[in-house]
Formats: sequence, C-alpha cells, structure tokens
Amino acid sequence: MLLTHALPFSPRQHEESAPSQAAQAQQGPLRLAYLVSRYPAISHTFILREVSELRRLGAEIAVASINTPDRNAAAMTANERAEAGQTYYVKRHGLLGALAAHLWGLRRPLAYARGWWQSLRLGGANLRQILYGAFYFTEALMLARWMQAQQLQHLHVHFASAAANVGLALKQFAPITLSFTVHGPDEFYDAPGQHLREKIAAADYIVCISHFARSQLMHLSPATQWHKFEICPLGVDAHDYSSRRESGASHSPFNILCVGRLTPAKGQRILIDACCKLRDGGRDFRLTLVGNGPDEAALREHVSALGMSGQIEFTGALNQDEVRARYAQADAFALASFAEGVPVVLMEAMASGVPCVATRITGIPELIRHEHDGLLVAPSSVDELAAALARLMDEPKLAQSLADNALERVVRKHHLKRNVARLSEIFQQHSGGQS
Repeated sequence: MLLTHALPFSPRQHEESAPSQAAQAQQGPLRLAYLVSRYPAISHTFILREVSELRRLGAEIAVASINTPDRNAAAMTANERAEAGQTYYVKRHGLLGALAAHLWGLRRPLAYARGWWQSLRLGGANLRQILYGAFYFTEALMLARWMQAQQLQHLHVHFASAAANVGLALKQFAPITLSFTVHGPDEFYDAPGQHLREKIAAADYIVCISHFARSQLMHLSPATQWHKFEICPLGVDAHDYSSRRESGASHSPFNILCVGRLTPAKGQRILIDACCKLRDGGRDFRLTLVGNGPDEAALREHVSALGMSGQIEFTGALNQDEVRARYAQADAFALASFAEGVPVVLMEAMASGVPCVATRITGIPELIRHEHDGLLVAPSSVDELAAALARLMDEPKLAQSLADNALERVVRKHHLKRNVARLSEIFQQHSGGQS
C-alpha cells in the first residue's frame, strides 16, 4: 500500500541542540552501570539500542542483568549475541557467588547491617516479601562487588520494578548514585507493592519516558521531589525502518499487524473480536500476531471458536530483523492495549510508514495525535477498533496521510539518536561526566 519512504528531513537536523561529543569529552567520560531484569530480551530491544547509541557517543556503559537472555544465541541477532557476551549475569554465579558477595560485604559491617535492615523492612509482615528482600539484598551485594571491580559509582536501572528493588538495596549498602528510567504503567498500578515512593526518595534522579509517567510520579511524591523527574522519550532510528515496497496498492488480503506479548493487558482478544466484525462485514484481510506469552493458548482457542484460523496467524516471538520484515508487509498496525507506557512498537510501525490504530490511553496520545499521525480508539471498544481498521481499508488517501505524518513525527520527536543524546545530557548534568 505505501511506498518507499525517503525521510522527510535528516535526523541530524534535530541533533544539533544536543550536546556534542566534544563538549561531553571536556566534562570527562560518562561511565556508568546499567541494570536490567533480563538482557537481551526480545520485548526490550530498545534498551540495547539505547546502550549502543550511548557508547557511540563516547560513554562507557557496563551492563548487568539479573537473569540470562530469553533466547539461545542462535535465535539472537548479531548485536544481541555481542551484548550477551559482555554482560554480567548476576544469577549465573549461583550460590557460591552469593556467599562470596556476603563475605565481601561483611568487611563493612555497619553498611552490611543497614542494607539487610532496609531490604527486610520493605517486606513488612509478609514472610514471602521478606524472603524476596533477602534475595534482592544478596543480588545487590553481588552487583556492588562487580561495580567496584569495574570502578563504577553510578547505577541506572530500566523499569522501577524488580530490578529497581536491587538498585534500592544497593543504594542502602554502597555510596553510589542511583537513577531509574520509569516507563509505566505497571509500577503505578501497584505503587505500594513496588515500593515506588521509597524508590523516588532514594533516587538521585529519575528519567520519565513521557509526561504521563512524570505526572504519576508527581502524584506519588511531595513537590520537594519533583525536581528529580526528567523527561526523555524513547526513540527508534527511522533509517532502520524506512525501506517500504514501491507499490501504491494495498495487499489483497489487507494485512493487519500486531506486535507485542500475548497478555491480557495488550488486548489482543479485543483485536481478534474487531477482526471478526470485519469478516462478518465481508472484509478480506489477514491478521498477524507477533509475540508469545501466557495468553497464547486462550487466544488460539478463541480464534478457532470464531472460525478464523485461516485469517489469523500466530508467529511466536521474532527477533528485530524478522519483525522489520513484517512491518514491510503490513497495510495497518493495530494495538488494542489496556495498559502501556509509550509503546516502542508503535514508533517502529510509524517509522516504517505503516498507518496505526491504537487505544487512547496513558502516554499513547503523546505519540499519536488522532486523525493526524494515526487513529485512536477507546480501550475495550470492539466497534471503534473495527471501524478504524475499516477506514484504513476504505480510505487509502487517509492511510497515506497518516503514515506520512507519523513518519515525520517519529523523526522529529522520537528519533533514537536525538533522544539518546538528550539522555546522555541528563547523565552528564547529574554526574558531571565522572564515574
């Protein structure tokens, strides 16, 4: 349906306001540790891109992951394999590594006791949470030992959830500085269980990917903490997604694509029901669901019960190279989520020149402006979602206009190089560039 896109203007035009590498070098090299729950992970490829771009800008980033990668090496891209080869995996060191970390931590008995107390205190009267606190503190000690060996004094954690509990425990034990990137919305739904107020208080600063995320942190904290909250959107490299087929005609059948974990929060069942309405209206289409997750069996059963197995494909999890190929064949991208931060998959689809339909929730309206960069519908509304997809089928000029505007918006507001340069600037401002 949509053509081969040349970017409407060079992303470099929008990098000039970001700090130059020479200016950063004058401040000193940026050195820090990144902590992620699982790395590389197929649903968090944006973290790998962010780390790679920071390194390209001259930063020294050492990555630690609590868990090993979610795939074997054969299923990874070349970049993912390279990252896995240089990542510190905490759990890989097992019981002996944990014991060695505790013996090492006992060299500072007061800090060790303080770290234990703070970690266990968060569990309250819940024995299970107390046990988790012990695990988090153990992992924090292992991470502290690794950071000392790497001569790193700042820790940045992606997501204010489980891995951030380790960061919180580490901050109680060691004289480090600490920051988080907060995505939402999961952390906001269970702020007490995620100890979000404690994390806000402990952090030296927090990177928010959207105004929505920042507003939720403001809601949970006193105004005296608000100066910590920096806004830095995520981004994609539009050049990686700009190759589109040259034909101006849509496929027959019309190809609808959805990329995301198969979980209730992603609303794939609503999308399937919307596609059922399209079928009942005589529409010729094909829906591709990329991803895996706990809802897969139930969704497959639902598709079978609706008699739509011939029109809906489940691909399972795909790596980034494979996902790009799917974007290149899509006529529309649909996301029926009930809960999101600002989905990177939407940015990828927009950068690919694919017109998008998404739900009007959380940070999504900061990315897509209704009827300008895409179509927004009410969450849970099968009728609105079906009608929006039908519009893209029936109004090719609208679809083309939405796709063109979406590509321009990604380049202007969500380009990887520009936004990671902004992130680097945030790190520099708060650390002075030193480890």
